[in-house]
Amino acid sequence: MKIAVATVDGQQVSQHFGQSRGFFVYTVEEGKIAGRTLKSAQSTPHEAGICKGPGGGIAELLSGCEVMLCGGMGGGAARSIEQLGMKPMVIPGVIDPDEVVRIFCEGRAQSVQAGFCNCSH
Repeated sequence: MKIAVATVDGQQVSQHFGQSRGFFVYTVEEGKIAGRTLKSAQSTPHEAGICKGPGGGIAELLSGCEVMLCGGMGGGAARSIEQLGMKPMVIPGVIDPDEVVRIFCEGRAQSVQAGFCNCSH
């Protein structure tokens, strides 16, 4: 399984999907992290207009990913992620990308409904 994790700085989970500058793509096998790659985006999802529909170049970056994890995501972005064939999940408060994936894999994810943005926007 491939899991995408939004990041602003290549170190922490993005707390606002639309401001993400890149994405970690994790390969998970038998519930454990088997690999991780950082893929940089040409523009943020807001700049690329993904919140208004699929595209913006992230479809190619995230090809094969089944899940998108981040700390906050608006409804438009959540719908666009779903149209790209991924399940959007919002897990607020966790900033370590590896930890977010472990929480998801262990079934401990306390996600809120996609469309919840945990920022002041």
